[in-house]
Amino acid sequence: MQLREIDKDRYRKHLRLVFVGMVLALIIVALSSSAVLIRLFSTPEASHFSLNLAGVVIAAFCVGFILTRLRQHPFMSEVVYVWDLKQQLNRIYRKQRKIEPADEAGEHDAMIIMNFLYRGSKQLYLLDDNTITMEDLAIKMQAHDTRMEAAGLSLFTDTYDPSMLDNY
Repeated sequence: MQLREIDKDRYRKHLRLVFVGMVLALIIVALSSSAVLIRLFSTPEASHFSLNLAGVVIAAFCVGFILTRLRQHPFMSEVVYVWDLKQQLNRIYRKQRKIEPADEAGEHDAMIIMNFLYRGSKQLYLLDDNTITMEDLAIKMQAHDTRMEAAGLSLFTDTYDPSMLDNY
């Protein structure tokens, strides 16, 4: 995965529309499918909990199916990019305790992974207006940039490959 520039306003607008669409679809499909299931398979005095739950599961499946089908649509490009970035950063976070010592020891792959983590986190924080942790991130990035320059590595994230995480 490579970092790319995202128009913040376009991303937020599209994310909001996707989220509202998901909520509306979940509500409409869950209520309608629950009503149909209750009408077909239940009596008025019986408990409808399991049929209502089945309606929610059907709705979640439908929304998930629609999102996977629309994933390649140009409207979804920014939203999908941020979803993928968050997944990639979460993979790194889960292995960060093993990567950080290797990074500090000067291991090239670990340094490249941490560079991607810092720069991807910065981009994500800016997109989500998470300025609270930006100072701490800037301090960590500066120290890491110094180590990378001393090791002769590029500060660009082009050399990051998700398969590098398999070593940790």
